[in-house]
Amino acid sequence: MTGDWQDAIGRARDHAPFLARALERRPELAELLAFGKVEEALAQVRAVREDGLEAGVALRRERLGLALVVAIADLAGDFDVPRVMAELSDFADHALDKAIEDAILRRVGGAEPTGLVGLALGKHGARELNYSSDIDPILLYDRQALPRRDRDEPGEAAQRYARHIVELLSTNTAEGYVFRVDLRLRPASEVSPLAISLDAATVHYESSALAWERAAFIRARAASGDVARGQAFLGEIAPFVWRRSLDFGAIDQIRRLTRRIRTNARGAREAGPGWNVKLGRGGIREIEFFAQTHQLIHGGRDPSLRVRGTRAALDALAAAGHIAGEDAAAMGEAYDRLRTVEHRLQMIEDHQTHTVPQGAALDHVARLDGLPDAETLVEELRGLQETVATRFDALIAEDDTDEPAIIDPASVSARARELGFSDPERIATRIEGWRDGRFRALRSEASLEAFDAMLPALLDAFAEADDADRALLRWEAMLGNVASAINLFRLLEARPALFEQLVHLLSLAPPLAEELGRRPELLDTLIDRSALDLPGSREELAAKMRGGGLRSDYEAELDRIRIVTGETRFALGVQLIEAAHDPLAIAQGLSRTAEAALQVAVDAASAEFAQRHGRIAGSELLVLGLGRLGGGELTHASDLDIIYLYTGPHDAESDGPRPLGATLYYNRLGQRVSAALSVPTAQGALYEVDTRLRPQGAQGPLAVNCESFARYQREDAWTWEHMALTRARVLVGSRESREELDAIIGEVLGRERDPDTLREDVLAMRGEMATHKPGRGPLDVKLQRGGLVDLEFLVHYLQLRERTGLSPDLGKAIALLADAALVSPDLVDANALMTRVLVSARLLAPELQPPSDAAAAVFARTCGADDYSDLMQRIAAARDVVAAHWRGAFGQDLEVDR
Repeated sequence: MTGDWQDAIGRARDHAPFLARALERRPELAELLAFGKVEEALAQVRAVREDGLEAGVALRRERLGLALVVAIADLAGDFDVPRVMAELSDFADHALDKAIEDAILRRVGGAEPTGLVGLALGKHGARELNYSSDIDPILLYDRQALPRRDRDEPGEAAQRYARHIVELLSTNTAEGYVFRVDLRLRPASEVSPLAISLDAATVHYESSALAWERAAFIRARAASGDVARGQAFLGEIAPFVWRRSLDFGAIDQIRRLTRRIRTNARGAREAGPGWNVKLGRGGIREIEFFAQTHQLIHGGRDPSLRVRGTRAALDALAAAGHIAGEDAAAMGEAYDRLRTVEHRLQMIEDHQTHTVPQGAALDHVARLDGLPDAETLVEELRGLQETVATRFDALIAEDDTDEPAIIDPASVSARARELGFSDPERIATRIEGWRDGRFRALRSEASLEAFDAMLPALLDAFAEADDADRALLRWEAMLGNVASAINLFRLLEARPALFEQLVHLLSLAPPLAEELGRRPELLDTLIDRSALDLPGSREELAAKMRGGGLRSDYEAELDRIRIVTGETRFALGVQLIEAAHDPLAIAQGLSRTAEAALQVAVDAASAEFAQRHGRIAGSELLVLGLGRLGGGELTHASDLDIIYLYTGPHDAESDGPRPLGATLYYNRLGQRVSAALSVPTAQGALYEVDTRLRPQGAQGPLAVNCESFARYQREDAWTWEHMALTRARVLVGSRESREELDAIIGEVLGRERDPDTLREDVLAMRGEMATHKPGRGPLDVKLQRGGLVDLEFLVHYLQLRERTGLSPDLGKAIALLADAALVSPDLVDANALMTRVLVSARLLAPELQPPSDAAAAVFARTCGADDYSDLMQRIAAARDVVAAHWRGAFGQDLEVDR
């Protein structure tokens, strides 16, 4: 054995730079391995677990040591492929378990790390990890059992833990990394949070999961964290994976998936330089899919096939007579050898590569493996490829004649070429790919027939789009998330005008297209003619968000807020790009929507919070809106600038089972309200909530009482804070409390100020802002000199200096200043125009660069201009108006660029 070990170490030093470095860094392991003492070396590697090191450091050191020991044992022939994969997979279990434990204990010291499950999928689940593999877990949590702080919602805590787990394992530090973590196998990964509740996951897998998810769960294993709960979950969804009756639709989908593997393979077609040992024709993935396809078809009725490992599955299938014993043996031996070559490729530099290199690099792989030269390795790979590919070809060909020819890619390609698509063959291939079962909306014969009937109109409509290819990609994203589309397809076929409206959305307004991709159900707002009506009053919107007064659990209430708010914001976006209303009216509608959401969120959070902590007699939470929210004119991209205040003394106490002092009570309640609007739920997130304008900024408490707020504003606030206060408006609170707070604000803003000091402060602040936040493009009417920021600074300066025109609505404030002869009326028009541009740009030109011709025409129309050139001239004129007023007020010229 000694000669084998010495030879293995020599090959590692000569041909694998990563292993050579590891041998230098861990000489104590190198010495043990030189004498074949592999078990002692493994024990020494794992001893780091008892050293009391921080979890991330300990795991990284163990990972490096394990990588070295496993590699040398593999090269020496002491560890076979199953042992190598098992060692790597067991360490992944431990690492994920340790990360889960560390995440929970950092937040809740002394807690039992229960309620958070790490499901291992893919190669990790099958205990078949490769040498430099990432891991693909699904993180699930039990809302009742998850340890958390009192103020943390279960979902919020779970996302915090998930982020910590990913960071701890995947961040590359001086010690290296542990594992790259890929969470995209979770349900609806494009829109769902990183950790999913067990209840939500169960509903998904029992009702709406796809064929590829069934295949993924063949190898799923409760590996880390609360393993018992994970095992119970897998038992609960077993009928979803293993269906007793043959599902011919699912079998068809599986066969489509197998075809996609072959079609989408990249790199060299034949084994040799450039060939991918995992994804290429005749590679590892085809062996895995060969086994899994047969397991899915037969495993529902034959429990003996419900095994995770690839070789175990092949053997079980042969034993049950579903495949030939010769095929099982040939595929199994090919699997082991290809996995060995894969490990050699990855040992060289610890990269997750699967591609056979060229030239000297290929020779290093061969010699690391113990072969004399590259030619010997390539010849062996060609034989393995043929063994696998011929059997996989037979799998794809099974019952091929029974598959309906739903679409002719050649005819689609020809039509796409006639319509002017830039790459018609790619478009045809992409459309054909929609039919492989990955989209729920196209899984039934009825939906495919409806789609076929609509397809010509689809191509015609997208050909008219300004960027047809991009619009088609956005359609695809929407199609991937919609649950059922038969009615939609029939409706679009019958109502071409609706199709045209949808294409406008997908091609002209990227933010709306992205939102539609995440939530296809928003299409319902287009079907209803009322979609072009402005939303009702704040009270009417709040009533919708409350669900007509029906009460339910807290998370359901938050989802209801998100559903109504999302639909209303989307409808307002449609109205804007259709030029159905003035963008100023759109901005006001967005503001009413946000105010309603804020009011309902406060009510729901207060009620939920009171169940545990009670209420404080004679006291209430107030919410003060500032900025565009205070002024009542939001855009689709606006944050909510708010300040939380409360009435009554700061030393009062709540009357609940777990009483809190007033300051702590309202600070925690404020956090709940912010989370209610900003933390993603099943319906996504709503707003970014910005509370940095509160007294003492981010360093101060989240909520203070009105008395403390008044004292701070009178004695300690800076000029910029009083400028912000000019746009303050009380959004939540009783009438009496609103009047009290309005009086405080009025008194602060009505104070007499030294004009010279005020002028110096305003100019200094604007100068610093101009230096650090310049305009981002020709349509940045906010930050460009002569734009809305300059206009607002000018108005706030005059408001504070003259103690007049004190309305949070900027348009009204300018009109009041004009009535007092402090500005000219043309400043009112300049503000209105640039606000229209700001609101429109958030949808039509989010990068603030000149939009496409079609979007530019819509842009001009929404802002009341004849065309885009006319609009740019009007913007320039408006900025000149602001510059002239700036010169008159401050005696200073603005550098208004063109």
